[in-house]
Amino acid sequence: MPMSGDDKLILVGQVGGAFGVKGEVRITAYTADPMALLAYQPLLKADGSPALTLISARPDKAGVVAKVKEITVKEQADALRGQKLFVPRDRLPEPEEDEFYLTDLVGLQARDLDDAVVGTVKSVQNFGASDMLEITPKEGGPTWYLPFTREAAPDLHISEGWLRIVRPTEVDERDED
Repeated sequence: MPMSGDDKLILVGQVGGAFGVKGEVRITAYTADPMALLAYQPLLKADGSPALTLISARPDKAGVVAKVKEITVKEQADALRGQKLFVPRDRLPEPEEDEFYLTDLVGLQARDLDDAVVGTVKSVQNFGASDMLEITPKEGGPTWYLPFTREAAPDLHISEGWLRIVRPTEVDERDED
């Protein structure tokens, strides 16, 4: 079942490779409860096509070890190592009040302290330290990154389609003579 352009896919896990010799697969889970992966069937590829259907799973240190319909031998599991696993946003539970999914930030207008629109959130990235908002400037040109912190993004108005941003001020270059 192909996804329509309006369906946002959420990254929920990644195949870590084979577990044992019976075709089980280790999956790193990016969900609060790793066992929730069983409820989000089938797990999809980035293009929305089916990737894996979990038959059963048990908790593991980084996620789950699963028996999967599409995998019967160790070599098949190893071949899928690194496969990212997604589910449509609408399959996930609604967040609690004052909570949200990072994907909900994509598409929001980025407004400065004077309420002027400076750009749009293109994506949320994490290069290892913390989440970064990738901003597409209103006037065009290359995208730029803003740390997703309370200081840099103090006001979120997701239901209204915008967030307030504070760009870091340039550091003064001072002579140290």
